[in-house]
Amino acid sequence: MINDSDLKHLRRCIELAKVALEKGDEPFGSVLVSANGDVLAEDHNHVAGGDHTQHPEIALARWAAGNMTSQERSKATVYTSGEHCPMCAAAHGWVGLGRIVYASSSEQLVQWLSEMGMTESRVRPLSIQEVVRDTSVDGPVPELAEQVRQLHRQSNARRR
Repeated sequence: MINDSDLKHLRRCIELAKVALEKGDEPFGSVLVSANGDVLAEDHNHVAGGDHTQHPEIALARWAAGNMTSQERSKATVYTSGEHCPMCAAAHGWVGLGRIVYASSSEQLVQWLSEMGMTESRVRPLSIQEVVRDTSVDGPVPELAEQVRQLHRQSNARRR
């Protein structure tokens, strides 16, 4: 169930996605929040340079592994503008992070990109639950997903 605190953090993810887009990158942003609600780390996509593993969820998982105990990680929440890809979901699981909340789903992204005439990714758009067991997942959030869709439209218009 999505609450006001969740919405606040998801809005920040969308702001970070806008920053990525402004820097010429794909529009994705993520925030790591402790069990008591403190923002611990945040990042946006850095794939424009050619390394397509530079997703913000990977950066947050690495940060968490180096800066949090396993118990702290299990109680933390990762917020994202878009549902974790399989690589990021696996990193989340390996590091032992807790809940995931996303504004837009992988299924939505695949549909949007198809509507925009983009070629399908080589990586299958698996849901988080297909990659990681025993992780609480909430999303998508319809009122925010449309904002994410608009960012992807802008991103794809720039590529053409």
